[in-house]
Amino acid sequence: GMGDDFYARGDFTDNQLNYGIYRRGDPYIEPSTGEVLGLRAEDVGSAKVKAVKDSIATLGATRSVGEIRFKDRLLSREERSLGLASTFYPRAPKDKVAGVVLNVEGGVRNAGAFDVVALNRGDRDGLKAGDTLAIFKEGEMIKDRIADERIRLPDERIGLLMVFYTYEKMSFGLVMEADRQLDIGDLVRNP
Repeated sequence: GMGDDFYARGDFTDNQLNYGIYRRGDPYIEPSTGEVLGLRAEDVGSAKVKAVKDSIATLGATRSVGEIRFKDRLLSREERSLGLASTFYPRAPKDKVAGVVLNVEGGVRNAGAFDVVALNRGDRDGLKAGDTLAIFKEGEMIKDRIADERIRLPDERIGLLMVFYTYEKMSFGLVMEADRQLDIGDLVRNP
């Protein structure tokens, strides 16, 4: 935990002193094809290198959100600034986008306003930071008793999100408005 020292083996020759400690999480999977879009890295804490001998480093845990375990991984801390140099404004995407909510950050199944969600669309689909997408509940399948057939009701718009970070195959968005609870599997598309 925080304040404890531990040892790690690896390549510590790049003069990197601060590392994030992560645990491998579940993969993000494209629902329609089964393609792996990425792997979730669960934040466990942070550490600072105290000494290195050969390929073994002594590190001190500077932050922990839980127990640091055997097989946790050290990764360079990614510096991401949302300051003036990376300011973006909400706008509609240039290309047509249709995707789904893959995950709600924080390990829950439902989301509301100001929650972060993972989407199955990213750079390769034309998404950029600042793009806004409408969120929809898929219309239910019901039986039309008069026509004696099954029909799908129209999708219902339930919210709006803004993409704030994209990867090649997926992205993360902040839910800005939510009229109802959002669920994994809800649809996202151009507003």
